[in-house]
Amino acid sequence: MAIKRVIAYQIEEEMRAQNITQTELAQRMNTSRAVVSRLLNPKNSSLTLSTLSSAVSALGKKLDVSII
Repeated sequence: MAIKRVIAYQIEEEMRAQNITQTELAQRMNTSRAVVSRLLNPKNSSLTLSTLSSAVSALGKKLDVSII
């Protein structure tokens, strides 16, 4: 769950920086606000790479996943 907290925090910070609401992010992702809410909820461990990739792309960023 620690990783999910970090991911949710980073997405929320980028949303704040761009002044984007959950509703606007959902529209950019072509999904519902409920999906974005689950994505940003650090207690909800459900997260797919597809959803994460869509959110990051909607924020104009790139997703980099590494195994070190």
